[in-house]
Amino acid sequence: MLGICRGRRKFLAASLTVLCIPAVTWLYLFAGSFEDGKPVSLSPLESQPHSPRYAAAGQRERESLEVRVREVEEENRALRRQLSLAQGRGPAHRHGNHSKTYSMEEGTGDSENLRAGIVAGNSSECGQQPVVEKCETIHVAIVCAGYNASRDVVTLVKSVLFHRRNPLHFHLIADSIAEQILATLFQTWMVPAVRVDFYNADELKSEVSWIPNKHYSGIYGLMKLVLTKTLPANLERVIVLDTDITFATDIAELWAVFHKFKGQQVLGLVENQSDWYLGNLWKNHRPWPALGRGYNTGVILLLLDKLRKMKWEQMWRLTAERELMGMLSTSLADQDIFNAVIKQNPFLVYQLPCFWNVQLSDHTRSEQCYRDVSDLKVIHWNSPKKLRVKNKHVEFFRNLYLTFLEYDGNLLRRELFGCPSEADVNSENLQKQLSELDEDDLCYEFRRERFTVHRTHLYFLHYEYEPASDNTDVTLVAQLSMDRLQMLEAICKHWEGPISLALYLSDAEAQQFLRYAQGSEVLMSRHNVAYHIVYKEGQFYPVNLLRNVAMKHVGTPYMFLSDIDFLPMYGLYEYLRKSVIQLDLANTKKAMIVPAFETLRYRLSFPKSKAELLSMLDMGTLFTFRYHVWTKGHAPTNFAKWRTATTPYRVEWEADFEPYVVVRRDCPEYDRRFVGFGWNKVAHIMELDAQEYEFIVLPNAYMIHMPHAPSFDITKFRSNKQYRICLKTLKEEFQQDMSRRYGFAALKYLTAENNS
Repeated sequence: MLGICRGRRKFLAASLTVLCIPAVTWLYLFAGSFEDGKPVSLSPLESQPHSPRYAAAGQRERESLEVRVREVEEENRALRRQLSLAQGRGPAHRHGNHSKTYSMEEGTGDSENLRAGIVAGNSSECGQQPVVEKCETIHVAIVCAGYNASRDVVTLVKSVLFHRRNPLHFHLIADSIAEQILATLFQTWMVPAVRVDFYNADELKSEVSWIPNKHYSGIYGLMKLVLTKTLPANLERVIVLDTDITFATDIAELWAVFHKFKGQQVLGLVENQSDWYLGNLWKNHRPWPALGRGYNTGVILLLLDKLRKMKWEQMWRLTAERELMGMLSTSLADQDIFNAVIKQNPFLVYQLPCFWNVQLSDHTRSEQCYRDVSDLKVIHWNSPKKLRVKNKHVEFFRNLYLTFLEYDGNLLRRELFGCPSEADVNSENLQKQLSELDEDDLCYEFRRERFTVHRTHLYFLHYEYEPASDNTDVTLVAQLSMDRLQMLEAICKHWEGPISLALYLSDAEAQQFLRYAQGSEVLMSRHNVAYHIVYKEGQFYPVNLLRNVAMKHVGTPYMFLSDIDFLPMYGLYEYLRKSVIQLDLANTKKAMIVPAFETLRYRLSFPKSKAELLSMLDMGTLFTFRYHVWTKGHAPTNFAKWRTATTPYRVEWEADFEPYVVVRRDCPEYDRRFVGFGWNKVAHIMELDAQEYEFIVLPNAYMIHMPHAPSFDITKFRSNKQYRICLKTLKEEFQQDMSRRYGFAALKYLTAENNS
């Protein structure tokens, strides 16, 4: 510290020298032009030609002055070179082998400067100091609860990851819903040098539930008050963020501000940019006590170790209890209590420059935080209106937010060069599996897809499900991509039970789906539909991975394994629940088959009964599914028998059989090696047969396939010979695996394949 200050003084002294020497030079020259108090002319025209002695003396004086001027100019040039070198070296100190990075941003604790709209603030006493080590971990705490907040926080995380150059440790105070969603997301995201820990928000409710809160964030909006108690005791400092924050710079710059805290400063906050705490927004408006405009808690720097020593828990509780006697409730959740504490103890706060929390609510002074939009560092959408807020530059802010909202999260899986990541068993196993593949194999891309980890966001929309008391509930399971969205409303009208869907989308398509769903009265009226986003990666459609994701998150005892382009008959949900009891699926290994039909008409008068369906079959309006291109797929269902059947009947497995079935939730998963088109359902039905499932056809159930344009994958299958060769190779390998797992019983699959 002393060395840095001494260097600063040398720097200032040199600067003053450069400024003073020209002035001294000209004073010297000016003084030299006087003799005995009279001006001496230096111009040859004004010299006295009749005084040779005087002329000679003047000539010598001029030559002397010229030499001196040249010396002074040379000294100036030398000093300027030294200064430029000093400025270039300035902040770059190294200690041992640890490389340091430095923040060029100057913090401020001066509220007067902020009120004057000054962005930069005051300089520190001894100049720039090394503040953030190259591989120093930055700790970030976020309170996140529910489906919507779990979706919002992803945009914040993307903006942080996009700019960061340091390892990150996220501390997420989450309810059970958010933890399930975000744990899966980060696990499948696999971003290097990022660690995530969860803290049970539901266990913290008792700490703050005694505080009445009118804010829309509810009880979770108060949980930042208990972070000193919640976060690990050895964690000394943390950046606390709201979920509606967007970063426009490296978060390390904000982390560096901790080094500017002095004395008892333990909270880093930006001044509130609205008039809320001034109490003049409307008549009889009575806000909580605050220092001036108060402070906004969307971005907080917490010195946890000092706060604990100051007994922060006791401090905020006593303040809240006292103020609630008059205020009765908080209006802005934790922010009201933070401000009341600061009002009594102003020494606790270090005031951050307001560009660290540009608050985009109506009627704020946010425009004073930046001279140009390039000055922005953190944008805070703290209005309930969010993107619809009124602001002079809202279009720029909105575009910045949408950029991260739709940004491909897979691109953020980049390594931090020079910063070793913590050993990750899953990542190491994945790398080992991939390294064992032969890249010269013509089917390498097919084999690689089996090991691809797709980023997955569960429960993208709000989901509610009340389990049925009789344990007969059935969930419809399906997968889809963007080109099948139009089927969702129709399926919801045909099936009133719970649905689990896996959607294969890009980040941008996920937002299109969100807008589509939010604009649909049918979809918004259904809360028992679970939408799980599996983000696009690779060149194949991972159909069986999608099915497995949808199956894994079924909450009912039974599943109806369907496809998105099928409409179930009206009333099928209740019929299946009765059949579950009738066939005792709970205690037996059975797969109930729902017979599949198809129409070639885009507009179909959907049959209301089996009798009406049979009539349409006879008229040629309907057909048994794929009768004209893939008869073997559904022939074992025995449609001739089904026409007259009144009771369930058993059928035997045959080669290439791929019916749509209802099974228990514990049935085997689909085999991931099959991607795109071909053998994805066939392999699963073969696995069920190997595990001795009975196939039972339901006599009064049916589903109808609706026409659509051919998928990209079936087009590749039909046009690409290598695609078909690889599919055949994968089939043979699957059958060999079946033989190893099920022994002699699996030989029939090889025989059946050879005879088909």
